[in-house]
Amino acid sequence: MIDFNRNNLDLGASPYLHQHKDNPINWQEWKEEVLQYAKDNNKLIFLSIGYSTCHWCHAMAGEAFQDDEVARYLNTHFVSIKVDREQRPDIDGFFMDFISEVGGQGGWPLNVFLRPNLSPIFALTYAPVREKYGRPSFLSVLKGVRKMETSYEYVEEEGHKEEERAPSLEEIIDIITSYFDKEYGGFGRDEKFPPHSTLLFLLSYYSVKKDAGILPLIEETLDSIALGGLHDHLQGGFFRYCIDREWKIPHFEKMLYDQALLLWVFSSAYKVLKKEEYRQAANKIISCLEETFQEGSLFYTAQDADTLHREGATYLWSWEELTKALSAAELGLLSTVYQISSEGNFYGKIHLNRKNFMPVFSIEEKLLGIRNSRPHPFVDKKILTSWNALTGIGLIMHWRATEERSSLYKAQNLLKELLDLHYRNGDLAHSSLDGNLQNGEFMGDYASLLLFVTYLHEEGGEYSNLMNRLLDKLISFKGRRWIESRNSDFREVGALPYDTPVPSSISMAELAILRTDIFSDGYLRPLNFTDPVSCDFHNMVSLFTKGFLQVVESDSPLSWKDLPLNAVQLKG
Repeated sequence: MIDFNRNNLDLGASPYLHQHKDNPINWQEWKEEVLQYAKDNNKLIFLSIGYSTCHWCHAMAGEAFQDDEVARYLNTHFVSIKVDREQRPDIDGFFMDFISEVGGQGGWPLNVFLRPNLSPIFALTYAPVREKYGRPSFLSVLKGVRKMETSYEYVEEEGHKEEERAPSLEEIIDIITSYFDKEYGGFGRDEKFPPHSTLLFLLSYYSVKKDAGILPLIEETLDSIALGGLHDHLQGGFFRYCIDREWKIPHFEKMLYDQALLLWVFSSAYKVLKKEEYRQAANKIISCLEETFQEGSLFYTAQDADTLHREGATYLWSWEELTKALSAAELGLLSTVYQISSEGNFYGKIHLNRKNFMPVFSIEEKLLGIRNSRPHPFVDKKILTSWNALTGIGLIMHWRATEERSSLYKAQNLLKELLDLHYRNGDLAHSSLDGNLQNGEFMGDYASLLLFVTYLHEEGGEYSNLMNRLLDKLISFKGRRWIESRNSDFREVGALPYDTPVPSSISMAELAILRTDIFSDGYLRPLNFTDPVSCDFHNMVSLFTKGFLQVVESDSPLSWKDLPLNAVQLKG
């Protein structure tokens, strides 16, 4: 029996929920009993979705959610529910679609007000406890929602509706090129996220066509990512995104999926372009994974943006710290390679951005040693199936590009440990914390794990039975459309067709099924192109069905260095 007159998040199995267990709000987990309580008492639901390493989630947790007046109002008039978006991508995806449709832009924390029947009324992201930044106070929002007599009638779209005419490859290349930032690299003119799927698509295209017009899109974007503030130059690995067009200042959280996908990207780029800087970036991602994320052969979900409630504090330097740590000669050499000055570039502090790729390993090691003595950010120790599967694929791509066999062994051990922990009696758990498994099944987990297994199957050929079992479960998520999850406590949610920035569950399923079909009957079923930029992982899969994939048969394994990027090996 749930006590609804207390905050129950101390009973949750999520670091994000635990971060809110001391709020004066009577937070509840998303459970059928909680939802029924809201119906029985005809109470509005306040649903707040976030994740443990989100800066603005922390801000709201320490401001509005700690305010006694806000808590009293919520506890009197609402049933307040907290959801970890990484545990429930179905709930997060559905309500992110809602806020994007009615408000134009989403983000986290994602705060949604629901009627007792779970129909959404209103949604917003961060709200301050007192009016500021041009945003109303959170309490005024709460009072305004209660006065609403009508609500937006939100109807979920029945999956992705394809255009009447699928775009041609030439049109897709033209549109991607039109988004390219010729001055700073990347795509778009605002904040910059690493465009994993677009880069994978362009690398797959360029590796076959050798189109000179595409090369700057790839190289200038990769160079900006590798040189700029998105990159942790001392330890390796990458932050989540940069708040500026120039790639200088990041939000400092590190996400496992970024490390996994950028390991795939930089390994592929090294294989195609043979730039040593890309191999170094990939190698240092692995160092970051092992030093920050690893538990056994598996990997944690994320590392926080904040240290002791200050964003980026672990990574920033004062001019005085640098002059004390380094000799005059070392400081001079560092200023030749890095953009450093006494004025700083982050509220008077210095966040390291490179000017060039000149190596200064000994200086970087010295600074890393000092940095390692500082307090470090919180680590979310959830184990997510899909993100670990993507990390396994990244490790395989690193092995194929660099011939560093240790990466293959790491991928093999990762799969074994992931199956031991999350695959029970034919069902695949979405996540676990301290060995406690999350209930419910998600399409994205089966898609990403099957895709991972197909790559390992190429290396030894021993996973046919597992591929078939995973394929059967994956196909069970498709009826008249792909659905994201099977959970009795929420409606059936259509799987998203676009990358978010993790490749969409649908596109991962498409690639996993395509590769499984190759191993079973060798047939490549045609797949049309769709929206550029937002669906580029799908478009990469479509390339493979249109002559961009080389299927090689040999009675013994061939060296990957002798095969192109877009190759599949079959024994025969």
